[in-house]
Amino acid sequence: MNRYIALQKIVELGSFTKAAEALGYTQSAISQMISSLEDELSIKLLYRSRVGVKLTLEGKGLYPLIQRTILQYQAMQEKAKEIKGLETGVIRIGTISSITCHWMPQLIKEFQAFYPNVQFILHQGDYSSIQEWIKVGAVDFGFITPDAVTGLQTITLKGGRWLVVLPENHKLASRSYVNLQEIVNEPYLLLEQGNFSEPMNAFHACNLEPNIKYRIHDDYAIMTMVEAGLGISILAELVLRRTNYNIVALPIDPPITRTIAIGYKDKNSLPIASKYFIEYLTSNIDKLP
Repeated sequence: MNRYIALQKIVELGSFTKAAEALGYTQSAISQMISSLEDELSIKLLYRSRVGVKLTLEGKGLYPLIQRTILQYQAMQEKAKEIKGLETGVIRIGTISSITCHWMPQLIKEFQAFYPNVQFILHQGDYSSIQEWIKVGAVDFGFITPDAVTGLQTITLKGGRWLVVLPENHKLASRSYVNLQEIVNEPYLLLEQGNFSEPMNAFHACNLEPNIKYRIHDDYAIMTMVEAGLGISILAELVLRRTNYNIVALPIDPPITRTIAIGYKDKNSLPIASKYFIEYLTSNIDKLP
């Protein structure tokens, strides 16, 4: 198993030397592990170039199976820890920026007060990428909207509004609310959310097509661009908390809402640390904005 883990770390870091340092081996030992694995499989897994180390074509074909083997090994270790009691663990979460910024710091701090040795790995993405990460086992669970996923179990957590975001000097900035018809022709900065977008669904439900000028994955980049007068956008109310941009956020009539949920493949197969964290999250959801 150490050989598989060594291979994974080399692919992750693109270097035998860096992988050896990260895993606490000598470079010679790492090289011997990979040579031994390649001899056993009778396949060349890696090649070196001026820009680093990469998988060969044959290596790429085997690597997903190796990753799954490592995940199964880690799951076995987690199960052994569950039997002994939760002492350490790694929680891998797929998350979106608003949750990363406004939920996770408080949740992690409070959870680690009970379980200080548990580690968190956060993968930030969108509804489509997070769903895929859950299905292939790259994360234990993720924050998604139930309407955007298939083939996953979900636990609904909270709802929230989407708000129109305008530059401070925009002609509509003094309004108490706006409707989609009033902004449909404005230069629009679309927050990329994968194959599902609540704002785009709302436009289409009104038989409207927004004037999309930019497609951007980062909420904060959108706020910066709106502030610069490059257009308007629609962002989740949660991500607009505690910002210092020179922008105006207005309610939409009729409202556009979203539902945030946790998604996972199978609760029984979750690592014990993730199970505990989900239980902690759901029992403390009322404290979160």
